[in-house]
Amino acid sequence: MADANAPYRLKGDTGEWEVVIGLEVHAQVTSNAKLFSGAATAFGAEPNTQVSLVDAAMPGMLPVPNRECIRQAVRTGLAIDAKINKWSRFDRKNYFYADLPQGYQISQLYHPLVGEGSVTVLVDEKDEASARTIGVERIHVEQDAGKLMHDQHPTMSYVDLNRSGVALMEIVSKPDLRSPAEAGAYLRKLRAILRYVGSCDGNMEEGSMRADVNVSVRKPGDEFGTRTETKNVNSVRFVMAVIEHEARRQIEVLEEGGSIVQETRLYDPDKGETRSLRSKEDAHDYRYFPDPDLLPLELDDQFIEDCRASLPELPDAKRKRYEAAGITAYNASVLTAEVETARWFDGLLDAGAEPVRAANWVVAELFGALNRLGRDIADCPVSPAQAAELLGLVADGTISGSIAKTVFEKMLDSGDGAHAIVEREGLKQNSDTGAIDGEIDKILAANADKVAQYREGKVQLFGFFVGQTMKAMQGKANPGVVNERLKAKLD
Repeated sequence: MADANAPYRLKGDTGEWEVVIGLEVHAQVTSNAKLFSGAATAFGAEPNTQVSLVDAAMPGMLPVPNRECIRQAVRTGLAIDAKINKWSRFDRKNYFYADLPQGYQISQLYHPLVGEGSVTVLVDEKDEASARTIGVERIHVEQDAGKLMHDQHPTMSYVDLNRSGVALMEIVSKPDLRSPAEAGAYLRKLRAILRYVGSCDGNMEEGSMRADVNVSVRKPGDEFGTRTETKNVNSVRFVMAVIEHEARRQIEVLEEGGSIVQETRLYDPDKGETRSLRSKEDAHDYRYFPDPDLLPLELDDQFIEDCRASLPELPDAKRKRYEAAGITAYNASVLTAEVETARWFDGLLDAGAEPVRAANWVVAELFGALNRLGRDIADCPVSPAQAAELLGLVADGTISGSIAKTVFEKMLDSGDGAHAIVEREGLKQNSDTGAIDGEIDKILAANADKVAQYREGKVQLFGFFVGQTMKAMQGKANPGVVNERLKAKLD
């Protein structure tokens, strides 16, 4: 496996090249209304059924900022330790397209709501030394455009304005990323933070989170090269593929004596390649100016502190808490990667489960079972309280670890509690030394030759005797007692 701490380099005919990556992540704000109107934002609605007069740009309609959208953006900024700008302003970004009924997009260019922050990622979740801190330049709030549908008519394109005016946070990273793996780790971590905070559902398949991928290449140590921007990439895997393809394409162009054109590109996942869409516009091409219909946003200290107080325990803090309880760094990383997993695991701890044993069980047993069932933890058929009951029966010696696996399978099938299954099916672990001694005596008598070999130094036969005893007692004997009694009789 590649060393996550080694610099990522691509080899060309003229030597090694370094990749420089920046991501502009568009995250749809969790809200029951759009940024400047009261229209709904539910995914999958019939075309043009969630469009207010403001969204359709009817004459005389004036935008009014949605307080909840602003609050969620501020909470997101606080979650990445970013500077919150108490004074910010909306600008008009002017361009003409069929899915933009106003002829401009309301955005924030010069004075964004959120300033600089950072996100710390583990490129390899098993290796603490692979930590990287990625700078975030800004988070600004803007409205989304509508959508053109090209597959509804043989000669015409239709317009769906359901997304028109939906609130987006554009989270702009600094050009600090240096490999596809780093970009993937950053996007996964950012998605996790958004989902913990509750400011975006992070559903990339539905388009509520997508990334514009900026890529350039240079010889290590040189100045930044000319970048391209690949628009609207909607999965972590595709973002990593875009970087790989685009970097290699640029290296090939440069090594053949060509130059990179600053342009916007699209990714074709079927072909695994990017293609040119249009030359990249500079800011002045959009004729930005302050939106005359909107006053600047002015936030007071109390609003910001209320936003801060509303934040939950975030992934890094939760991971450190788990590690302080003795959970391995890897397990802690896995358990905090998704907010649903972390909430389920916290429920397990709240129900009294011992942290280390619980973490090992969730990562090894529960995840495996859910994978087999094709379900996720939000749809887990076993509740945290039921899981804590199962682990408690193992901890107090009522059942063995192997019987626990059987009980767990029955819990998944029936939904019944562990204690009820153990009682109903007579699965209690037997710690009766008399009964165990009786079975051991029979096994030793039937295998006198192996007993002699063991006593002559073939100590690996001890496992054979343990297995035979457990088999004779149908797996219900207490393994600790079996080991203790066998040692006493053999030694």
